[in-house]
Order: sequence, then structure tokens, then C-alpha cells
Amino acid sequence: MGGIFGSISRESECISDLFYGTDYHSHLGTHRAGMATYSEADGFNRSIHSLESSYFRTKFEAELSKFKGSAGIGVISDTDAQPLLMKSHLGRFAIVTVAKVNNLDDISKDLLDRNMPLSEFSSGKINQTELISLLIIQGRDIVEGIENVFRTIKGSCSLLLLTENGIIAARDNWGRTPLIIGKKDGAMAVASETTSFANLGYGIDHYLGPGEIVRISPDGYEVLRQANKGMQICSFLWIYYGFPTSFYEGRNVEQMRNMTGRIMGSEDETEVDYVSGIPDSGIGMAIGYAEGHNVPYKRGICKYTPTWPRSFMPVNQEMRNLVAKMKLIPNDDILSGKRVLFCDDSIVRGTQLKDSTKRLHELGAKEVHMRIACPPLLYACPFVNFSASKSEMELITRRIIADLEGGNADNVEEYARTDSPKYVRMVAEIARRLNLDSLKFSKIESIVEAIGLPKCRICTHCFDGSSFHTLEEDNR
Repeated sequence: MGGIFGSISRESECISDLFYGTDYHSHLGTHRAGMATYSEADGFNRSIHSLESSYFRTKFEAELSKFKGSAGIGVISDTDAQPLLMKSHLGRFAIVTVAKVNNLDDISKDLLDRNMPLSEFSSGKINQTELISLLIIQGRDIVEGIENVFRTIKGSCSLLLLTENGIIAARDNWGRTPLIIGKKDGAMAVASETTSFANLGYGIDHYLGPGEIVRISPDGYEVLRQANKGMQICSFLWIYYGFPTSFYEGRNVEQMRNMTGRIMGSEDETEVDYVSGIPDSGIGMAIGYAEGHNVPYKRGICKYTPTWPRSFMPVNQEMRNLVAKMKLIPNDDILSGKRVLFCDDSIVRGTQLKDSTKRLHELGAKEVHMRIACPPLLYACPFVNFSASKSEMELITRRIIADLEGGNADNVEEYARTDSPKYVRMVAEIARRLNLDSLKFSKIESIVEAIGLPKCRICTHCFDGSSFHTLEEDNR
């Protein structure tokens, strides 16, 4: 997915806030990171590093002295190298994005047909942040340029521009990814994750609305474009992406996960000895489930973090599976002879869970039950980079549907309806293939209740295929 952070100060340099604020987004991406600063005396400074074999802090700490200025932006990226530095009729600026551009090839062809140059990676791919910057500079001003991005791309895009006159922040046209402004004496910040504010002394000042564009100065912010009415914020921000202390639309991540677990636990009649969470994103749900089900919470599996921070850091899937296994260490003394219920955020391919379940049984677990914080994933996400899946057939649900439907995996509507005969059959088959004694998924209604926003303002596309992209008139 990725995350972005910016800070601007009235009297002092922003480097420390920028460094730590960007670092607090490291859970959102693993490929690359970058920072850019601006000062009147030194102009723009920029640095970009790969994160595939190390942490943000270790890559940037040694070169902090080269950054100068009271304004800067940073990015943790799961896609392209950024920030980029641009010079155009709109002035000089650095740009960072959190984006997924599905029509990248079509836009690239159009730009090339109009004699506009595009850089190319050694892999032959186009840097989508560069493409977005070229769409911006087609406008008569920056606001018109960003509106051109909103009109042109299919997918999503939130961005920060570091200019010679402050930071411009723009949230995705449908609000699929968040941007929040923080404030403290003499300084302002903007971030994807409010987690980045607390230890730096910022308080939440403003949640940007969908399509809202603001200019941020050390003393506050000026709205350049009002927010749209329609919103489709990604529900996985609460279910999976978000750090437990973060807030989106005023709703805390950990509280949402706790409520999801409590709802499921209070409705579940399965008898178990204790509940355990799959670290990290399953823990909040498991604590809530234990409360709702009135059973103890215990750590049947612990995460080893010093050298294995995230399971999808390696580029290839085989290595990601190995890392996932290496980082989760079961406690056989707690597992042996017990009926154990685990909570996790989602099931994508099912490969890691199948291996984990086999191992839990080998360690002596009497029963292994699984409760998932979201409904079954039936559709690939076209709006944010949720997983590395290249095809919907990588989803365990689609593979099972294909088997149940004689090779046809496209008729999924009935499988998306909770407790329909086809839904029940699909879930039972997932449980059988993963060697689980029972398996249950949260209902969409429970997710909506736990988030606390109307269903029409939350994107649940990956569960039910719903999309509001056809209602563009809502955002005009």
C-alpha cells in the first residue's frame, strides 16, 4: 500500500519530525522509501533507498545531516521510487504518492503520443508517480492539475507536493486512502497514519475529505478545493493495514478490531479452551472475541520481530511464505491438548494458514478453530495494493468456486451472500482444505457496525464486488 508524511515548521528545521514521522509508516510498505526537504538557502534535497533488505531507519539515519530546511515530505512505498523532483510552469516541487493506477499503460500511451517523455525502469515499467506529476503539470495551476489526476486515473491516488510556498496535500477523489493534518505549536504535519503524530507532539487537527486539496503552512492550512460528498474509504485500513493506535475518520483501529471480535464472539457457540491472535493484526480481534465469548486470551503463537518484521518483505512468494513461517513461533506447552481458537485478519491464498494449522496439530493441539476478521475475499482489489496477487485465481475462494462450479470461477454473487447455501459450502471446503475443525468469517454488517460509518461510505469491493465508480456525478 504505502504511506506518506509531511512536516513544516515556523522557526526550526523539520528534519527530526520528518525522519521519525516517515518511519512510523514503515508497516505500510516494504519496497522503497524516500525523503525530500526544501530551504531557501539550499533548495531541494532528496534521497531514495530500497527497503527490501533493511529498515527505513538504517537507510536514512547516516545521511540526515545533508537535509536542510523547515519543510519536507517522506514516503514509504510498495511501488515506485519517490519522491520525484519536478520543474515546470507551476514552479518547482517534490512529489510523493500513495496510488494505484490501473490504466497506467493507456495514460502513458496518450502522453507519449503528445511527445511527452517518460522515464522507464530497467524492468520496462513506468514510474506511476512520474506519470501523476505529468498529469498535474498539464493544469493551469496545481489545483486544476490535481483535478486532472482525479479525472484521468482509474484506481486511487493521495499525494503530497513540497513546494517553495508550503506543502500541498490532496486526498484520493473517493477517499480510499486517508490523509490527516496534525498540529502543534509552531508546526504542522500531514500523514497517512495518525500513529506518527503522538510521540512528535502533534494533535489531530483535520481529516481531509475525499478529493480535498489543502495548502499547509507552519501556522495552519488553507482549503484550495472542497471535499467531495461521496466517499469509499478502504475497510482494510481498519482490518489489516492500520497500526492499532491510528485513527481514520475519527475511528480508532484497535477499537474497531476489538468490536469485530466481540460481535463474533458473542454470536459464536463453539466451545474452546482459549482464544489466541495471529500476530499482529489478529490480536485486537482475538482480545475482543475472548471478551465476547467469555473465554481466556492466551498467546499460543508469538511473533519473533528482531529479524522477521513482515512476511511479504521478500520479492518472491516462496520466500515470503518461508519468512511467514520463521517469524511465527508456536508455544507447544500452551497448545498441547487444548481446543484452541485463533483470530486472523484475512485468508488470501491460504498457503501459510494451511502450513500453520498442520504444525499446530503436530504440536498437540486437540482442536484448531479459525475466526477471520473480514468476509471471504472474492474479488481482487482495483483501488489499493492490498496483496501481491496477480490474478483473482490466486484467491483460495476463487479456486474453490472454480472446483465447485465445474471450472467456472466467475459466478460468485451467491458465494458473497453470508449463509447462502453456496457460501456455507465454500466456507466448509476452505476449512477442510486447511485442516481446520471450524472456520467462520465476519459478516459485512459486522464490519460496518464496528467501523461506525454508513455502508455507502466504506469500500467493501473485495468482499461483495460493490463499486461506486459509476456514480461519478456524486463527486462533481
